[in-house]
Amino acid sequence: MAFNNIFDCDKAALAGFGLSYVPEQIAQENFAAGRLVSVLEGFCPYWDSFYLYCPNRRHSRPAFQAVMNVLRCRG
Repeated sequence: MAFNNIFDCDKAALAGFGLSYVPEQIAQENFAAGRLVSVLEGFCPYWDSFYLYCPNRRHSRPAFQAVMNVLRCRG
């Protein structure tokens, strides 16, 4: 299954459709309640920063430039 919403991924895992790859904060309540278990933890590194894909830096849109500038200031 494919979703464009991480909350739907979490719901699908709860419904028994298989594994779900979502941020830990999204599934934390279900972990604590025993409804979900974490698997493959060795393959889920923690990143403390943002990564952006920039297909073409020369012609990026002003809105994308604004997002990049905000994220740079947070780092």
